Amino acid sequence: MKTIYLNSQNLTYWQKHSRENVIALGFFDGVHKGHQRVIREAKKEAERRGVDLTVMSFFPHPKVVLSGGKKKFDYLMPLKDKAQVLETLGVDCFYIVEFDTHFASLSPQQYVEKYLVNFDTVHAVAGYDFHYGKMGEGNIDRLKEDSDGKLAVTKVHKIEYLGKKISSTRIRNTIAEGRVNDLSAMMGRLYEVRGKLINQTFIPADYYMLPGSGVYEVTINTGNEIFYTTVNNNRENDRFQIVDERLARTLNGADVSVIWRKSLSTQKIYEHV
Repeated sequence: MKTIYLNSQNLTYWQKHSRENVIALGFFDGVHKGHQRVIREAKKEAERRGVDLTVMSFFPHPKVVLSGGKKKFDYLMPLKDKAQVLETLGVDCFYIVEFDTHFASLSPQQYVEKYLVNFDTVHAVAGYDFHYGKMGEGNIDRLKEDSDGKLAVTKVHKIEYLGKKISSTRIRNTIAEGRVNDLSAMMGRLYEVRGKLINQTFIPADYYMLPGSGVYEVTINTGNEIFYTTVNNNRENDRFQIVDERLARTLNGADVSVIWRKSLSTQKIYEHV
């Protein structure tokens, strides 16, 4: 899979080097089951047409840019992890658009022309709540019209868990509240955070959330070895402690991934917004 970072400087180059494709559109933070449905629908259409399957997302999140950096956004995964999950879903090309004030100012028609039609897209697939263009004026129901009929469009309806929509916001709330037991049902996999162990303390890499304060069963993966252990997490300072001191000494200084398997006790410490 190719991963291509798009900005106003290289846009024309990549337009000229694009191939006919079906595209899945969205931010795809966490690549949860709702996102996976969108991508699988796009994949079926791409296979039917015999063209590439592409995904187009953007970074950073609009809330960060439009607030001038004043608003914090809790990402579920960095772009590298997102790309790895997309590759397992059979995506051929992953476009990451630089979300800046210029991109935010595009009209819905300008967005569709520059980022879809001019990229040889023949069919676009997105969730029912997908919006685009300045102030989010564009929506999936007018996408075909905004392309002057050049694009076929598929709208994907919501996926639910326990009677409520699966969304990245819901998953963030679930993580913040420490209810990691529910995550695999919404994400299709256990939640994983990468970082470094310093003594008994795990320091997460950028663009991950840690679960709410509490005690958890986790798997620690060094890439060569896997350990099952217990951690005591303090969400307030964005780090946690390994309970097993001997294991902590063994792994001191290592880059690891932590897979959150089960909550043993949690304390809701804030309401995620």
